[in-house]
Order: sequence, then structure tokens, then C-alpha cells
Amino acid sequence: MTSQGPSVLVTGASSGIGAAAAELLGQRGFRVFGTSRRPEDLGSDAPDAHWVAMDIRDEDSVLQGVAEVLRASPRLDALVCCAGYGIFGSVEETSISAAKEQFETNYFGTLRTLRAVLPSMRAAAQGRIAIVGSLAGRAPIPFQAHYSASKAAIDALTLGLRNELQPLGVKVSLIEPGDINTPFNDRMDWGDFERSPYGERIQSCERVIRDSLPKAPSPAVVAQAVYRALSASRPRVRYAVGAESMLVPVAKRLLPDWLSLHLIRSHFGI
Repeated sequence: MTSQGPSVLVTGASSGIGAAAAELLGQRGFRVFGTSRRPEDLGSDAPDAHWVAMDIRDEDSVLQGVAEVLRASPRLDALVCCAGYGIFGSVEETSISAAKEQFETNYFGTLRTLRAVLPSMRAAAQGRIAIVGSLAGRAPIPFQAHYSASKAAIDALTLGLRNELQPLGVKVSLIEPGDINTPFNDRMDWGDFERSPYGERIQSCERVIRDSLPKAPSPAVVAQAVYRALSASRPRVRYAVGAESMLVPVAKRLLPDWLSLHLIRSHFGI
């Protein structure tokens, strides 16, 4: 990594949206710091970055990782929060421990990273933050209620944080992808629902989810939205991305909840 442009820390940079964002930002002149739980295991196809060992589920790991970045760079100009995963299953059948683990990564992992980075940005009176949420936070996916809830929490966190930082020179944007063709499904905890009381409905939803991602846009489109959020003179609050990027926001604004939920059930065949 040779770029000495503005510095950016990208969590979850080893694959999927995080990798696409790290690669594009490097191409656009950013000095990229990428996080991975095990940088030593990264292959030759990993983005060109200064790799930092960080597990966002662990407070000490996050603090040590951010400290390493701040030792290597005079300041941290931007943060991109991409790390996350999904679980699948009914609310009734998903264990409390699995639901807690979902929030531990998707919500509290993001929160830990923000809390570690914000003091230096606030002191510098400048910075950009792009937090990757999901359109599922506004249009919850059946049998992925916990994933959707974690992204709804990220939505509220981002908007609340933007208000808090408004006069301090730090700008925060929410990136809201719909379906994106990444290894997301490969890491999904699908569970075993052959005997589920939800029967064909849960299986139909799984089929739709599994079939949709290979047909979805590449993570490069999300990376472009991240770049716009970090480089725009007046970054937007939200950047919706993907095939559903117009439909979901419009439906949320114009349709009654009962109709929106009906359309979601129809889409997933349940």
C-alpha cells in the first residue's frame, strides 16, 4: 500500500462489500486500513491495504486495532463499517443466544468501532463515516427478523449519531444495500428446519433468498455509494443501493404497513 491520501478504516474488508469498498477507495487515492479477524489467513486476492487484526465483537481488540491505525497515520479521516452476517429462522425457533450473537456483531460491533474512532475525529473537527445497514431494516425479511432488527437498530443509531455530530465537522451516512451478490449466503447460519412448524413457508423463503443473491448486482455498486458518502461536499443521510433501492423507500413512505407486509409475503412466496 503506497497511497498517502486521506486515511480510511474499513471493517470487514476481507470479503464482500467491505473488500469492494477497500479496493475502490484505494483506487481513488485513500490510504486504506482494512480489518480482518485473521489477516495472516488472507489470500493473494485480498485488497491492497494495511491490514489490522480486529474482532469487532471484542472491546480490547477494537481499541488495539484503532490505536494501531492512529500510530500509523497522523489522523483517521474516514470510517466504513461493513462487518456483519445474517442468521435465518423463525422468531419462535431461533435461540436467544443466536439472536444475541447477531446483535453482538451487527450492532454492538459497529458501536464499539464508532466509540473507538470518534474521539480522534471529534478532536480534529472533521471526518466521514459510512455505516452499511440494509434495506431489510425498513422492509424486514420473513424468517430473518433478527437480522432485519439489527439493521433497523443500525438505522436508528446512524440517524441519532448524525444529529449528535452535526455541529462537530463529522458527517455520517447510512448505506442501505438490497440484494447484493456476495458470499453472504455462504456464511449464513441457515439452521435445520425440515421439521419446522412453519413448514413450506420457511422453505419457500429460504429458496427465494438463495436464488436471489446470484442474480443481484455486485458489491461494486455499494462501494460506489460508500465512495460518494466519503467524498461528497454534502453527503446524504441515506444511500439506498440495488434493485430495491427505489421500491422499498417509496413503499415505506406511501403504503400502509399492512400492504407493505402483504407485498413482502408475496415476494417470498409465503
